[in-house]
Amino acid sequence: MKDLKHLIYFENLLQDAQNELVTKAIEDGKLALGYNCYYIPETLLNLPGCFSSRLRAPRCTSTDVAGYYMTNRTCPYARSILERAIEGGYNYLNALFGAESCATMERMEEHFELLHPVKNERFFSTIMDPPMKGDKNNLEYYKVQLRKNILLPLQEHYGVDISDEAIRKAIDDHNAVSAIIEAIGDHRRAANPNITGYEFHVIQLVSQVCPHELILPYLRETLWELEKREPEPKFPFRARVALVGSEVDDPDFTKLIESCGAMVVADRYCFGSFPSREQITVRDGETAFDAVCRHYLHWNQCARFMDGMKIDQRHHEVERLVKEFKADGVIYENMKFCEFWSYEKVLANHIFTNELHIPCCTIEKEYALGAVGQLRTRFQAFIESLEIKQIHGGK
Repeated sequence: MKDLKHLIYFENLLQDAQNELVTKAIEDGKLALGYNCYYIPETLLNLPGCFSSRLRAPRCTSTDVAGYYMTNRTCPYARSILERAIEGGYNYLNALFGAESCATMERMEEHFELLHPVKNERFFSTIMDPPMKGDKNNLEYYKVQLRKNILLPLQEHYGVDISDEAIRKAIDDHNAVSAIIEAIGDHRRAANPNITGYEFHVIQLVSQVCPHELILPYLRETLWELEKREPEPKFPFRARVALVGSEVDDPDFTKLIESCGAMVVADRYCFGSFPSREQITVRDGETAFDAVCRHYLHWNQCARFMDGMKIDQRHHEVERLVKEFKADGVIYENMKFCEFWSYEKVLANHIFTNELHIPCCTIEKEYALGAVGQLRTRFQAFIESLEIKQIHGGK
């Protein structure tokens, strides 16, 4: 296929947390607001005069310093974020909004207060207690937490407009970006897609780490380009898979899977488009803030949710994606030492394999993509099993 015009530019934007578009927004007087988890609604960090920045630690291969403050038997994503903070990689931030999505994440976020790694005099951080169920009572609790730990601190520290009108504008911003990402992602539904999983992963990531108003023109042009882009004469992969699980913010991981012969057609993981790019609707009689809270609580697929309704929702969502994107199987990953997702992976593997009859490959990974020989072997064996199943008519 013909190379996408902006792909190399997008790849370069992912090399540093403070990329050129982040720097430009800051120079224009915008507030840079960092976050680590879907529990923190991206929409509330894109109020007028602000932009959201989902934190990554690209090219972080060592967490020796962070390991001094956090044992090396904790999530490597959290340690990598702290390591990069100590290195000065997030000095552009005006605030960090954290969530106790797990004990390790909370510990990492606490160190932003204890160590003062962000050298910005105006910087502050908060940590919210997110709900563990998706019912009405937990929705009310979620509203209290978001107002207390995001909206009011922004108003108090920086005078940010948190009115209903301002939040509605942020919803419009979210929906504009989401509509484009969804339309781009829909190209993966085709029998012979004209976009690879790697390319989509890059595009999805830049929509999360760059100021929306600055990245939006490039996303629109990419969508227009895809409307005319011709796919390969023949589908170049041996199988189609959905990638599911915890943190995946390195497009090279998707590239590794695809180099083994399976196209990643659906991305249900932290940093993926499911969830994050669903449209937000404001119902009649509902405030914009209430709509944001309801939306994010409903779509949140975090393994931290322990009630049966949310557990079933996680599995049904993957089943839906497999059917709609015609995936042959699921690759289910979790970050090493991740407590919640490691438990969820075992349960999901049983349900997908024995109840839903969806082939499933489970793996554990480091944050940094280092030695890939073992992963490559696992992926190749799984893809071969999918091919054998196809030969035998799906049985």
